[in-house]
Amino acid sequence: MTSAEPEFRWRSIALPALLPTLLFSTGEGAIIPIIPIAANNLGASLAIAGLVTALLTLGELFGNIPSGWLIARIGERPAMIGAAALSILGLVIAVIAPNPVALGFGIFFIGLSAAVFSLARHAFMTSFVPLAFRARALSTLGGTFRLGYFIGPFITAGVIELTGSANAAFWIHVVACLGAAVILVTLPDPTKTFGAVATVRLAGRTMREGEALAERESAGLFRTIYNSRAVLSRLGLGAALIGALRTSRQVILPLWAVSIGVSETNTAIIIGIAGAVDFALFYTGGQIMDRYGRLWSALPSMIGLGVGHFVLAFTHNLSSNVSWFIGAAIFLSVANGLGSGILMTLGADLADRSNPAPFLGAWRFTGNLGGAAAPLAIAGITAAASLALAAGAMGVLGLVGAGVIARYLPRYIPRVPRAPSAG
Repeated sequence: MTSAEPEFRWRSIALPALLPTLLFSTGEGAIIPIIPIAANNLGASLAIAGLVTALLTLGELFGNIPSGWLIARIGERPAMIGAAALSILGLVIAVIAPNPVALGFGIFFIGLSAAVFSLARHAFMTSFVPLAFRARALSTLGGTFRLGYFIGPFITAGVIELTGSANAAFWIHVVACLGAAVILVTLPDPTKTFGAVATVRLAGRTMREGEALAERESAGLFRTIYNSRAVLSRLGLGAALIGALRTSRQVILPLWAVSIGVSETNTAIIIGIAGAVDFALFYTGGQIMDRYGRLWSALPSMIGLGVGHFVLAFTHNLSSNVSWFIGAAIFLSVANGLGSGILMTLGADLADRSNPAPFLGAWRFTGNLGGAAAPLAIAGITAAASLALAAGAMGVLGLVGAGVIARYLPRYIPRVPRAPSAG
């Protein structure tokens, strides 16, 4: 870091960059455990409930298509405010839904909004955080999402106890979206304060060149995928499998609770406790990546996610299945926590730092493609056979993903410099 560069301080991104993310993720964490429960209460079978839950990730997948273009055109903060508004629309639809189809539409809109919100923060961190702090910064961003996923289910459990209705949890996310929008409007925009000097330094361009850069940022997602097809077809496959296992974990745990008869309140509490374990490890994952390399985080995480699914697959019909469910949920959270921020970090490593949005959009699309396919596969296998077999299939994909990562990650991501301490 040269003397002309502003010294990086964690507090410079804490409130304006991370607090809206915490609120949004708390709301999302509040609704994830109850989506299959809400669908089941509307008369959906276990497989259809899984399909409705999958629409959250499908929404994120399709939301990645315009999000890079949108952020480049209107800016990060307006895009996030718009995402919060779209999420509120989806939540209102979910609350008043008379059947699983209407509920699915609402969940899909929430997924669309989550894609824009997440990409906006990811692009900011990629552009303005120094390379030596990148993994820890992005792991912190991932940890912020995990903190929300930890807090949200406990709020849900309390709301269900007070109201007796699982659908009341959707209003938690409405409040969270409103709070995030208020913070985005009232606090300074980090891209105009902390990032302003860095933007000029990184780009090294005149205003006219900067406008040309914005035009390039708005390039189509599929063109970017084609231009980056070599890395996306190799390391991107590993990213897709990471996305698949992570989404499978989010989908299969509440479905498992429904299938073995765990109550709505206890489901939220168990998933909340697992979220606490996940959150507790977020900075550890970043430290591992910055100090020892990305592989030392990604590989154990994928192996652990695969093994955790196998544990579920072989314990569904045991008399102690609830205890095994709790243990597997915590084990999956440990594995996921060790990989905190890995997809964002790999995307940031591969992207052009002065113009990250196009590649990051393509990278997130690739990861979310796996994330969208996993719950559809779970729903299909559950309908055709059983939920236990679906868990076993996800376990196999976890081990395949570990092999892909072991082969291609060292080829595309060189070792990073040893990390200094942050100020």
